[in-house]
Amino acid sequence: MKKIVFFSLLLIGLSVMHTPVQAQLRTLPSAVTDSFKTHYPNAKQVSWSDKLSYWQVSFYLDADALTAKFKSTGEWQSSMKKIAQTSLPADVQDGFSKSLYADGEWTVSTVQVLYLPGDVTQYAVQVEKSSFSKKNLLFNSKGRLIKENAAL
Repeated sequence: MKKIVFFSLLLIGLSVMHTPVQAQLRTLPSAVTDSFKTHYPNAKQVSWSDKLSYWQVSFYLDADALTAKFKSTGEWQSSMKKIAQTSLPADVQDGFSKSLYADGEWTVSTVQVLYLPGDVTQYAVQVEKSSFSKKNLLFNSKGRLIKENAAL
């Protein structure tokens, strides 16, 4: 009988641990929503996430799906959207074609355009050789590879 009670309590405990928690830790500050509305007044299907060190918002602008990050003070940190590799500017395509990752062993898995404060635009290209060998490449708008790191 003790074993049945023990295993029942263990099963209940494990099921509670695997139940997703939907509680939000903080209230979304009005400074964040006001800043978002200023940056993207025509945004549709807006969805907020609390990432503890910043607020993330996913939304649609026309037909494009975007994600933006804001500090709790309302300061906009960045926005990004996925694009097709063929949509990369010519300078960035040229920079990628001159990189070590355009040799045919690596394939492009995702391409994103990043919008940063100061009217800075960068391009993130994720390449993979296998499911265990992936790299994130960051190019500036002139096609120069400015950062490269391993991806998970």
